[in-house]
Formats: sequence, structure tokens, C-alpha cells
Amino acid sequence: MKVNKRVDAIDFVRGISVLLMIPVHSMIVYSTMDTWNNTLLGKIAQVLEKGTPMFLVVMGLSFVFSSRLSMKNIIKRGLSVLAKGYGLNILRFVVPMIFFGGFPRAFIEGNGLTPGDSYNLLFFTLLGDILQLAGFSLIIMGIIIKFIKNKYAALISAMLIVFFSRELSGFRPGIVGLDYACDLLWGKTYNVYFPIFPWMSFILIGLFFGMWYQERGNDIRFMFGKMLPFGIAFLFIGAGLCYYNYEYNFGDYYHLGPGGTIILMGINLLIVWLGHITVKHFPKYKLFSVFYYSSKNVTSFYLIQWVLVYWGVLLFGFGSQTSQVKLLLIIIGITLLTFGILWLKEKGVLLFNKNKKVSPKIIKEATT
Repeated sequence: MKVNKRVDAIDFVRGISVLLMIPVHSMIVYSTMDTWNNTLLGKIAQVLEKGTPMFLVVMGLSFVFSSRLSMKNIIKRGLSVLAKGYGLNILRFVVPMIFFGGFPRAFIEGNGLTPGDSYNLLFFTLLGDILQLAGFSLIIMGIIIKFIKNKYAALISAMLIVFFSRELSGFRPGIVGLDYACDLLWGKTYNVYFPIFPWMSFILIGLFFGMWYQERGNDIRFMFGKMLPFGIAFLFIGAGLCYYNYEYNFGDYYHLGPGGTIILMGINLLIVWLGHITVKHFPKYKLFSVFYYSSKNVTSFYLIQWVLVYWGVLLFGFGSQTSQVKLLLIIIGITLLTFGILWLKEKGVLLFNKNKKVSPKIIKEATT
């Protein structure tokens, strides 16, 4: 999807969201449950984890900045994201299992699997994460985009997903293959972390605001201004629903009920609004270039950091780290390595393109 206009606030929050994945993922994978639940670093990671939907809201917003919104292009983009998602699973799980001696027993058993079982390779290859969510959501968006004629169609679609997903959650027909498809759509087990329903609602709420932005003549201040009251309203509505029935309305973070989904919607709309305010008042702040760079390379950044985090299990173990200092050093190390690999990748691409341009010239000179 080719973006023809970049908005600093969107790049800012998207860059932050992908950067914050490293401390969150590192804590989830390396820390003990006690460290996760009862230490300062663990508490910070739990708060940062709630910002994951920001990536999805921004994804929906970005639709309106694309010059290629045809069904064919959106579906093609979705298939590309899916290929990256399943390719990532092979890189971060299957490669270490086959070539590096495998993961620790605690890691395999922590995923409800039996060490040494060949099924483990299939399980990890098909694991549903945020790229699977994004890819399948794009395919669905490609199919329905021509029916979403105005912003309220996007808003209503988002709310329907929010309130009806819980009723379908966990349904499986008991047929191999179809069960996996149902898990991707509305599962409540941990072979799929981000089922399409309800998580696709975050993309649609982003699309709602993006369409409102277009409707108002590309008034960026108006769009971000509306996020503030909507964010506050969603926060209170979601909190009220969770207070009424927490188990039904929140559930767990990855398999949310309507109340939990609306709370996170409110939180992330407020974060995006704060991003706009920050960029507006500090437009030339040098640190922001790091966030813009991360946003520009969001997919590569995401892929690299996940591979490093899971390959790191072979060095640091799974769910066994208790030292906050060591965990902080691991987080810093993975962050620096990720940026280093991105830099090498960019240099490699530049060198390849340079050689590609030079080669025809050499051939031409040799034949004249």
C-alpha cells in the first residue's frame, strides 16, 4: 500500500509502538512470572503492553493516505503480510528447533506441548500473532472496502465486532483445518494470540477517524481533536462494562470481551492524540527522528526484534530471569542489535541497487 502523504504524528506513535515491543516481548519471554507481576520493570512492561493496539489504530488511519485502495491491491498487501508472518514463525521458532538444538523444555511445556513431539514444528509454524491478524484483516478489508461508503459504516462495523465477538469466542466445529480457521477468527486458545474478532475493530476505528479526516477536507487538527472526546468516552464506557461483569467483558488481554476492547480503544485513541500534541509542540525535537525511522521500517523492525528475542532464549532461557538489571541490559542489547541489523540491511540494499545500476553500464561499454 503506497502512502503518498506522511503525517508526523502518525509516524511518531507508530514508531513508539514498535520500539516498545522490545521491552514488552523481552519481559514476556525472559522474566519469571514473579518478576513480571511484582517488580517495577514488570509493571512498566504490563502498562506498555496495553499500547499494542496503537499499531492497529494507526494501520486503519493509514488507509486514507493510500493512493491504491483497490480490492486487488489491498488483498495483495494482505497476502504479503501473511507471508511475512508465517515466514517469521519459521525463522524465530522452526530454525532454532531444527538447527540450533531446540528450545528449553520449559519453553515447549509453557506452550502446552510435549518436548520431542514432531507436532511442535507445525504448532509454531501456524502460530497466530499480530502479522496474521494484520494480513487476514487486510484481506477482509479488501473485500468489504467498497461497501464502507462513509465513516459511520466503519464505526458501526467496529462496534458490531466489539459486541458480537465474545459470543463466537472459542467456537470450533471439531474439523481439522476448520478449527484453525475458527481460532484465527475468534479463538480463545494460545495458538492464536490476536484473533481477528475482536482485534480487527481497532483497525476499523482508525479507518473511521481517517474517513472523518478526509470528509473534513484533510483537516488534521480536527481529526486528532475528535480523538480526545471519543477516547475519554470509550474509556468510561469500557470501564463501566468491566465493572458490571469483568470476566465476560474483559476476559484476558489477548482474548478480550467488549468492555476490555472498548477500554483499550479509548486508551490508544488518547495515546494517538497525545502523540499529535507532542509533535505539535516539539516539532524539531531530535529524539523524534528515532521514532520516525522506526515507523518507516516498522515491518523490518518487528521481524528482526522477534527473531532476536526468541533466538535469545537459547542464551538467556525461558521465563527464568529474576534480575531487573540483567533484563534491562538484555532489552538494551536487543534494541541496539535491531537497529544495527536494520542499518546493515539498508547499506546492503543501497550497495545492491548501486551495483545493479553500474552493471548495465559496464556491459554497454564492453560491447561498444
